[in-house]
Amino acid sequence: MYDVAIIGCGVIGAAAAYALSRYDNKVVILEAENDVADCTTKANSAILHAGYDPAPGTRMAKLNVRGVELAKEICAKLDVSYKQCGSLVLALDEKELPHLQHLFENGTANGVPGMKILSREETLAMEPGLSDKVCGALWAPSAAIVNPWEYALAMTEVAVRNGVELRRNCKVTDAEFIEGGYRLTVPGGTVETRCVINAAGIWADKVHSMVEPANFRIIPTRGEYYLLDKSEGTRVSHVIFQCPNELGKGVLVTPTVHGNLLVGPNAEQVEGNDVSCTSSGLEFVKATAQRSVPGINFGESIRSFAGVRANLDMDDFIIGEEPEAPGWIDLAGMKSPGLSAAPAVAEEAIAILKDRGVLGAEKPDYKDGRRHIRFKELSAEKKAALVKEQPAYGRVICRCETITEGEILAALHSEVPANTIDGVKRRAGAGMGRCQGGFCGPRVLELISRELGMSPLDILQDKNGSNVLVSETKVGGKNND
Repeated sequence: MYDVAIIGCGVIGAAAAYALSRYDNKVVILEAENDVADCTTKANSAILHAGYDPAPGTRMAKLNVRGVELAKEICAKLDVSYKQCGSLVLALDEKELPHLQHLFENGTANGVPGMKILSREETLAMEPGLSDKVCGALWAPSAAIVNPWEYALAMTEVAVRNGVELRRNCKVTDAEFIEGGYRLTVPGGTVETRCVINAAGIWADKVHSMVEPANFRIIPTRGEYYLLDKSEGTRVSHVIFQCPNELGKGVLVTPTVHGNLLVGPNAEQVEGNDVSCTSSGLEFVKATAQRSVPGINFGESIRSFAGVRANLDMDDFIIGEEPEAPGWIDLAGMKSPGLSAAPAVAEEAIAILKDRGVLGAEKPDYKDGRRHIRFKELSAEKKAALVKEQPAYGRVICRCETITEGEILAALHSEVPANTIDGVKRRAGAGMGRCQGGFCGPRVLELISRELGMSPLDILQDKNGSNVLVSETKVGGKNND
C-alpha cells in the first residue's frame, strides 16, 4: 500500500510530489496523459502573478504571494527558465483609475512588495509602445514570467529521483473506501493508498465524486492565445494587463522566457479539455490586446493555441480534507493564480498529511537540485569543451532555436523521459521556433525511434492518438499504391 497517491501531474500535482519527496513515504503519481504538464500547465499565460488580485483573507491571497516567493527559489535551484520582469495594470480611461487604487489596497493587505501607482508619464516612460489612452498603471515588481511546463517537469524529475513513482497513461476511473485508505481503479488493475491528493485539474470535481458528492463544481474555461515570433519579443518588457473583469484578468501582452511575445487569453466556458482555437476568439484577443499595445504585428504570429483552466463556482481555491472521506485531500479549482501559488499549495497538503500522522521523517540523503544544459546560452569555451566531451552537442537539429542532438538525447534519457515529439519540444526546445518543427520534426522522430527502440509508426506528436506516420509508403524501393 502506498502512503499517498497523487492524481494528476500538472504543476499542482508536481509541486505536491516535489514537497512529499523530501519525506520517507511511499508515493505514486497517477497521470492520465502520456506526459506530465500536458494539459492546463502547458497552455497558460506563464505568469507568476504578484498577488494584488485575490481578495484579502482568501486562500488565493495568502498562497499567491507565498507561492511566488517559493517559485523564485525553486526555479533557481532547479535551473528553470524564469525572469522577474514585473507587471503593469493599465488604466485606459480615467474611470479605471479608482480600480488601480483598489488593486493597490488589495495587494498591500496581501503583502505584495514594492507596488506603486504610476502616472501616465511614468507608465509610458517604462513602456513607450503602450496606447496613448493610458491614464496610469499599477506597477508590481515581484511579478515574473516562467517556463511553466519546465517548472512542473523539473519538480517531477527531482521527486522521481528521490523515490516517487510516476505512472503515465494511468487514468483513475473509480475509487472506493477500503480498510485504512482507498482502492483506485487504473488501467490494468488497482492502486491501494492510505491517502489521496486530488490534483486532477478540470476533472477534480468528477474525481472527488468517486468517493463523495462534490460540494464544488469545476467550470472548464478556455483561453485562446497568439504566440508571436521573437521579432515581436521586445514589443514590451513587462507583463501588460488591462483592468480585470468578472471573467478574469483579461487579455494580456507579455514577453516569454524564450524571447517571444504572448497575447491572450479570452474566456469561454467549454466542455472538458476543448482546446480548439476559433476565429472569433482569436479576433477578440487581437482587438482587445491592441487597446493596450496598438503596434503589435500579428503577422508575426507563429502559433495559436488554447488552454482550459479550472474555474470554480466560488472565488477561492478548494484545499482540504473531505470531511466524509478521511485522507482524501482536494487541491482543486486551481485557476489563476494556480501556477503562481503551486508550491505554497503543496505546503498546505504537507501540513494536512502531517496533522494526520502520515508524513514520514525527512530523508537524510535527499537529492535536490537540477542542471539543464541550454547549449546556445553557453560561452564559446564551454561549448567547445562540451562538444569535445559529448560530440552530440555539436550537431544542431533545430535550426530555429539552435537545439542540439545532445540536448534531445538528454530529454530522451532523463528521470522523466520524453517519448513524443512535443515531449522533446517541451524539454529541449526543438520545434519552439518560427517553423514550429517543420524542419526538425522528422529528425526528432528518428532520434526517438533510435534511442527508445520504437517503430516510427508508433511515435506520437503529443497526446495518445496523434501518430505522425500511419503507414509505410515505400517497401523494397517501390511505391505502394
